Amino acid sequence: MKKILLETSFSKIYMIVMIIVTLLILGGYFSYAMFTVTKEKSNAVSIVTGNLTYKLLVDEEEIKTLTVPANSRKDFIVTLSNPNNRIARFNFYYLGDLADGVDIGYIEKNEFNVPPTETGINLEKVDTTGSSNTYIVRVANTTEREISIELGVSVGLDYNDLELPSDGHLLRKITSTGTVSEVIEDDIMSRLNYEDSEQTFVTGSNPYNYIWYSGKLWRVVSIDPSDNSVKLVTQWNISAIPYDNDSSAFAGSYMEMWLNDTTVDGFLGNLREPEKFIKMDSKWNASQMSDASKPPSEEGGGTIVEDPVGLLNVYEYQTSYIGSSAGKGYLNNGLVWWTLTSYDQFNIWRCIMSGTFDRYEGYNIANGIRPSINLKPEIKIVSGSGTEEDPYRLMGDNDNNLSGTLLNKRYSGEYISFGTGENNLYRIVSHETEGLTKITSAEPLKEKSAFKTISFGDTLYYSSTNSIGSFLNGEYLTSGSYLTSEQENMIEDDTTWYLGTVGSIASYRLAKYIDINMSSLTSNTTRATVGLLRLGELMAGQFNRYENNAFYWTLTLQTSSSIRNVKNISTSSESNTTNKFSIKPSLNLKSNVIITSGDGTLQNPFTLALE
Repeated sequence: MKKILLETSFSKIYMIVMIIVTLLILGGYFSYAMFTVTKEKSNAVSIVTGNLTYKLLVDEEEIKTLTVPANSRKDFIVTLSNPNNRIARFNFYYLGDLADGVDIGYIEKNEFNVPPTETGINLEKVDTTGSSNTYIVRVANTTEREISIELGVSVGLDYNDLELPSDGHLLRKITSTGTVSEVIEDDIMSRLNYEDSEQTFVTGSNPYNYIWYSGKLWRVVSIDPSDNSVKLVTQWNISAIPYDNDSSAFAGSYMEMWLNDTTVDGFLGNLREPEKFIKMDSKWNASQMSDASKPPSEEGGGTIVEDPVGLLNVYEYQTSYIGSSAGKGYLNNGLVWWTLTSYDQFNIWRCIMSGTFDRYEGYNIANGIRPSINLKPEIKIVSGSGTEEDPYRLMGDNDNNLSGTLLNKRYSGEYISFGTGENNLYRIVSHETEGLTKITSAEPLKEKSAFKTISFGDTLYYSSTNSIGSFLNGEYLTSGSYLTSEQENMIEDDTTWYLGTVGSIASYRLAKYIDINMSSLTSNTTRATVGLLRLGELMAGQFNRYENNAFYWTLTLQTSSSIRNVKNISTSSESNTTNKFSIKPSLNLKSNVIITSGDGTLQNPFTLALE
């Protein structure tokens, strides 16, 4: 069992006053003699003594061992009280080292208290009495066994005085700053414990390596020690398309095309200032492999493709769960998605819901896409703690005070408070029509907590009068059950919706264009206020595990008798029009819609108004 320690130290003002006091630990109380140093005229120094008593409670009981089951995270309510009339500062720490397999938690913002940004928490006096502050300490156990730790507290007069015992470790700081590689390397939560000659990998079941960039949640995968660039992959699938028509090679495939498409119809064209953030000459190892072992290097005959955006290969994915059992690593998002690695001429490795691999023909089905990028080494983290709820924010992508900004200046993936009741969250898709902002519901529509389903209709082509179109342009739009009257006024009345056909071996571009060169738009269109997403469009994927999702309709035909849907596992298949699936409405907001508050994240979505 680890022992609780308490350490005190004192600040230096014109002279160093350092007194080491034996601390009495009894019944959860911590007492010591405190000396304050004040400057008086003529540089005289007076020392005033006094006693302080602290009480540390965990879950409303005196301090005790914190026990966390295997592969889980647990929150503990921690209260530290200062009944005295002096200011004191403290920080939680634990004893032990990472060899114990402890991925320790952090002091988190909560409804009781918002800690300051400085290292160390300030217990201010209130008038002549002290204060009692409550925190959430989250402990994350990434091991296969139950762990037990005990908390200690370091107390001082100054933030710089919060020294630790030699074998102690601070609980997670509220924010970390520096370049992305510096923060990830220095952060003991990230468990960077596997290196090969080319990459240093983040591993484990749930390291604190979340990053919010360009309207999407990403995970840090690895650091390239040759230049300190940092590889990211999206946490959730962004879309779903067939890989290619006659080959499993990444180079020249529909997949490479979609990821690096700089138009509004692809991924790269909707990222924020990619030349500023992304290593545009990134190299992707797309070697054909019969297993998940490390692929050969370029010098060793490996297949290397140079692109701004790629995918993870199977080796990178399987390396991420070192220290965890297969399928329990942090990169398993409970969905189906393509990797970069081909198995043979026609089959490609993909990750499935369990977190393991299988191989599938690249032309036969549309699977989910998790784009990967490499951040430039100079990109800095300026806020956040790396958790899903509080991801790291990047300098240049952490906009504040956006009130009055036009929504059409924002980025694909950002969240909007739009709609009513349980259907009150939407996301930006793109700015397909100049000046307008296309949005879609963050998840399929719900009715009394269940996903609403409807048949497509008696025709393959969407319109405002077939079954699903009639609902979206009627009840959904005007009943007041799904939108407020103010929101209805924000919607562009007349939008063109593209009704192309993407067969099992066809390019995603045929959902909108007559050919893969995008020489002209398809003539199969309809006009309506509200429509649906098409296959291959951004946000036409799933954003949570398959257990929490539903099948939903797209606009895109697959054959002359079937319509494509997106499944809850993030693949796309065909269905006849009489089946009932869920609905993700899509619509364009007017050019004069402005942001009134929020930063576009899930935790703080934009609120809107008409200018």
